[in-house]
Amino acid sequence: MKTVDFTQMKDGTKEEYLFLQEQEHSHHTMTPDRILRELRVQADETIPGYKITRLEHGLQSATRAYRDGADIDWVVGALLHDIGDGLAPQNHDRFAAEIVRPFLREEVTWVIEHHGAFQMVYYAHHYGWNQYERERFADNPYYRSCVDFCERWDQASFDPGYDSEPLEFFEPMVREVFARKAYDELVIQPGKVRGIPQA
Repeated sequence: MKTVDFTQMKDGTKEEYLFLQEQEHSHHTMTPDRILRELRVQADETIPGYKITRLEHGLQSATRAYRDGADIDWVVGALLHDIGDGLAPQNHDRFAAEIVRPFLREEVTWVIEHHGAFQMVYYAHHYGWNQYERERFADNPYYRSCVDFCERWDQASFDPGYDSEPLEFFEPMVREVFARKAYDELVIQPGKVRGIPQA
């Protein structure tokens, strides 16, 4: 079988769906390649006005995390936290979180999902917006991790003079993370707070 016969999902047979399951498994194993391809696109497609590209911002964030002794979840999370900028500029944080959610610790995913609100502390007042939007999450166990993520790795990573590691340095980490079993509780670790390594 090269393709299914059905044109409506409700008409598919068990044989066809088992065939598709095999095809989807191969597709899933290529996820790291698609992630890395999207990051490379960010080397050219960037938001005008900044001194660096979106790729360089991710590389700087990940490099800072790595050099601070962060674990692989934090490093890959820092690398990918803005991967949604091109396709979902209005909700890039939630977009990125959904990409990593099956494969990273819940704490890291939550930080990625909410970093947009936490970053507002640095600039929102210039637009007349609520600078302290992050306070809505003050009771969340991951609040401090998100504050630290933004302060140490995100907001500080717009420096054209910073010596960041190249994408090739992080590629094995990306491949390792996306080779994990999706939604494995040993990886997700619901409710566990590790925090950002202290400098």
